[in-house]
Amino acid sequence: MLTGELLKNAVISGANHIENHRKEVDALNVFPVPDGDTGTNMSMTVGAASRELQVLGEADVAAVAKKTAGALLRGARGNSGVILSLIFRGLQKGLKGLETADGAQLAAAFQMGSASAYKAVMKPTEGTILTVIRLASAAAVESGETDYKKVLQILCDAAEKALAETPEMLPVLKEAGVVDAGGRGLLYILEGMKSYLLDGVMITADGAQTAESAECTQPQYAYALSFKIRKAQGAQSGAVKLKAALEAVGGEVSVEETAQEISVGVHSDEPHSVLQAALLCGSLHEIQIQNLSDVPTENTETAQTVQAETEIPKRAEPEKEYGFVAVAAGEGLCTLFRELGADQVVSGGQTMNPSTDDILNAVEATPARHVFVLPNNKNIIMAAEQTVNLADRGVSVLSTKTIPQGITAMLSFDEALSPEENHLQMMKAAEGVHTAQVTFAARDSEMSGERIKKGQILGMEDGKITLVDNDSVDVAYRVTRRLIKKHSGSIVTILYGEDTDEATANALCERLQNRFPNVEYNVINGGQPVYYFMVSVE
Repeated sequence: MLTGELLKNAVISGANHIENHRKEVDALNVFPVPDGDTGTNMSMTVGAASRELQVLGEADVAAVAKKTAGALLRGARGNSGVILSLIFRGLQKGLKGLETADGAQLAAAFQMGSASAYKAVMKPTEGTILTVIRLASAAAVESGETDYKKVLQILCDAAEKALAETPEMLPVLKEAGVVDAGGRGLLYILEGMKSYLLDGVMITADGAQTAESAECTQPQYAYALSFKIRKAQGAQSGAVKLKAALEAVGGEVSVEETAQEISVGVHSDEPHSVLQAALLCGSLHEIQIQNLSDVPTENTETAQTVQAETEIPKRAEPEKEYGFVAVAAGEGLCTLFRELGADQVVSGGQTMNPSTDDILNAVEATPARHVFVLPNNKNIIMAAEQTVNLADRGVSVLSTKTIPQGITAMLSFDEALSPEENHLQMMKAAEGVHTAQVTFAARDSEMSGERIKKGQILGMEDGKITLVDNDSVDVAYRVTRRLIKKHSGSIVTILYGEDTDEATANALCERLQNRFPNVEYNVINGGQPVYYFMVSVE
């Protein structure tokens, strides 16, 4: 029979397995725009459960499933992370009230997880993680097996087969010659669970494998830290030196560098030393510190101080009728949303999707009886929607997919209207905004028969790549020109990013003015990472 201890360790092994392969899963993304990639989002989501399970005492199957589902729900990042949390929420329902579980009960619970995920997605797409879990769980149930080990084997075999078929279901996957990233991530988690339950081998986060007893060992380090370093403009690479410095004070070091920032993950007993080393490379943001052990260390006081400096918003009692939470990245954009009336601005966007818990904390820190949440990114909407049933006050999540849509939505708010009326009015206004975005290709790719090389400039119109070239200003001009002509735009707002200066933005504006002299123009320093320009056309 499957015990709580076995299930706990299996989930930890699964979390470690996808963490070891998250870059591989990230690379399967067919859309070359730099974003909170699937592997990273899924790894961080299930990693939230792993950290809580590592300090969980003796518990039955139902309690472990509940703890796992709760942690995944709060830690969910991106659409793939939310779907993963929904699968485990269904698993929790299937194992409710059980001290132990046999194979048939485990198979039925996974099928409930599949149903839970499908139900939550408005327009389920086949050829995705949804297909993989549906076919895998169906095969497990249809087998009639009562041995949980055999059920895990069937789940993995069926998931692998379903994953191999995803390119035939989604033309975009077939064109790119890859399988679905979310499905591949799910299979890694299932394989990690199988490794422990069938072979008694716990997969560790560094890729090494060790035989495990029924009990989990204490983590090697007391704290897990993750953060981003925003490099100064023109700064030389400091990733190599930083990694060496972090390895001197910790382990499981992950350092990934782009032109704009460095993403860091590290385990250590000395969080203060980690952050001091990181500060030499630039300014820190999106700092997260997780206590991995119940055992106090001499650094506990320091760690608590550091955590306090991350400024997790404190819960506020409602004092007014309406409030706003917006998601944005970039000092200029954060300031702009606050000036428009946002009570809280959650740091995040394309490069790092905030978790459900991040958004929930912001909602409950807003001193209002009803809070409107503006995700401003299509990959954050599902995570934001999870807060509706978690918050201690009314929440309306607006499906804003871009920063310009979020700005327009806030400008359309009317305090005299009800929450429902405002929701309709604000979304109607947002949907009337068309957005041009200019960024760079994060990976080699191919779309519509056109090869895209890493580093090339991408021009997007309402989220669709329509232009690939090598000059950011020229790309911005051409995609904006098309949107103005197509939608008879009369107001254009240019939001320039941290890698673009004011003079360059004004040059773009002047060029557009010469072409469309009767259009009203605004140029704003958004300071956003990744995107050289975001341009709204109304």
